[in-house]
Amino acid sequence: MNAHATIRSTAAQDGQTPPASRADVLLARPVAWTIVRLAIPNSAVMLVQVLIGLLEVYFVSRLGLEALAGVSLVFPLLALTVAVSQGATGGGIVTSVARALGRGDAAEANTYPWYALLLAVPLGIATTIVMWIAGPAIYRAMGGHGTTLQIAMQYSGVVFGGATLIWTFNLLMAAVRGTGNLRLPVVVVCSGAALLVPLSPLLIFGGLGMPALGPIGGGVALLINYGLGSLAYASYLWGHLGVLQPSRSPPRLALAPAITILKIGGISAIIAASTNVTLTLVTAYVGAHGLQALAGYGTASRLEFLLVPISYGIGGPVGMIVSASLGAGLVERARQAAWTGAAIGGALTGTIGLGGALFAPIWIELFNNDPAAVQAGVRYLHDVGPFYGFFGLGFVLYCVGQATRRQMASLLGALTRAAVAAAGGYLLLRLHASLDLNFFAVSAGMMIFGLIPMWSLFRRVGFEDVTVTVNKQSLQPAR
Repeated sequence: MNAHATIRSTAAQDGQTPPASRADVLLARPVAWTIVRLAIPNSAVMLVQVLIGLLEVYFVSRLGLEALAGVSLVFPLLALTVAVSQGATGGGIVTSVARALGRGDAAEANTYPWYALLLAVPLGIATTIVMWIAGPAIYRAMGGHGTTLQIAMQYSGVVFGGATLIWTFNLLMAAVRGTGNLRLPVVVVCSGAALLVPLSPLLIFGGLGMPALGPIGGGVALLINYGLGSLAYASYLWGHLGVLQPSRSPPRLALAPAITILKIGGISAIIAASTNVTLTLVTAYVGAHGLQALAGYGTASRLEFLLVPISYGIGGPVGMIVSASLGAGLVERARQAAWTGAAIGGALTGTIGLGGALFAPIWIELFNNDPAAVQAGVRYLHDVGPFYGFFGLGFVLYCVGQATRRQMASLLGALTRAAVAAAGGYLLLRLHASLDLNFFAVSAGMMIFGLIPMWSLFRRVGFEDVTVTVNKQSLQPAR
C-alpha cells in the first residue's frame, strides 16, 4: 500500500476526514491533465499582473515624458520585489504547503499562513528601509536627474513605503496556491485589475472631489489593491473557507520551516536577479551598436514578456504536484510530473519563439517602422527565437528545484547563462563582431539555462527514494 492509501486508511479508522483527500487533485489525477488544468488559471494570474503594471504606466504616461521616465526608473525594482516575494519566497511556501498536504500532515500545513505573515512583515520592512537608503543612488546610476529623479523618489517612497502589503499579498496567496486552489487568486487578481481601471486615473488626475496626486496616485492605487487583496486572502484562510484551517491565534512556530522557506526563496531570488542582470547587460551591449539596434532589440524582446508568465504558469503547478507527491512518497509520480511539465513548458515557449522567428517582420512593424530598427529586431528573433524553448524548459525545472529543495543546478544554469551573455557580449564587442554574434551569445545562454538542470533531472537529483512515516497525531487539524 502506498503512502497516499496508508494515510487514507489510518485517518478513516480514526473517523477523520483524511487530509490526503484534500490533495487528490495533486496526487491522484492524470499528471498531464492536472498540469494543464492548473496552468490555465495560474498563467492568467501572471498575465493579469503584467497587464496591471502596463496599465499604470499607460495612465502615468498621460502626464508627460518626465513623469513616465520617473516611474519607469522605479518599475524594474518594483517588478523584482514582486518576483522575489511571489515566485521566490512564495515558491518556498507553495511547495512546503503542498508537501505537508501530500504527507497528510494537516497540523504542519495549517501553520504556513502564519509563517507567511511572520516572514512578510520583516521582509516588507527591510525592503522599505533598503529602498529608502539606496533608492536615490540607484536611480541616479540609472540615469535619473532633475525632475525625473524627483518624481522617481516620490513614487518610490510611496510604493516601497507599503512594501509590507506587497509581501503579505504574495505570501498569503502562496499559502492558498499550495493547496492547489488557483481559482481564488484569479478572482482576487482580476478583481484588483477591475478596481484599478477607474481608481488609478481617479487618483492620478483627480475627480469626484478628490485632488490630483500625479504619478504617486498610481502607487497609492497599487497599494490599495495589495491591501484589499491581502484582506481577501486572510478572510479566506482564517475564515476556514478552504483546505487550510489555521488557528485563530498565533501558534508556536519553529525556526526550521522558516529557514527552509528563506533558503528556497534566497536561492530563487539570486536566480531571478541573475535573469534581470542578463537582460540589462544584453541591452547595454546591443545599445553599443547604435540607437536603431537598441530600438529594434527592445521591440523584439517584448515578445519575451510572455515567456515568464507562461513558464511560471506551467512551472508553478508542476512544483505543487512534485512537492505533494514527494510528501506522499510517490517518487515516480513526482518524476513524471517533472518530465511532463518540462516538455510542456519547453514546447509552448519554443512554439512562441519559432512563431516569432517566422513572423518577425510583422511583429516588429507593429511597434516600429524604421528600416534599420526593423532589420535589427528581425535578426534578433531569427537568432534567438528558436531557442526560447530552452528558457521555458529551464524555468519549469527551476520550479521543480524549489519542490525538491535541490536548486543548485538551476542556480548554476542561471549564473552560467549570465556569465555567457555578459562575457560573450563583451568579447564580441571588443572584437567589433557583428550583432548576430552578440545574439548567438544570448541563445547559448538560454540553452545553458535549460540543459544544466535537465542533466540534474536525468540523474534523479532530488528524487531519491523516500520513506513516509504516517503520524496519526499529525493528521489532527490545528485549532
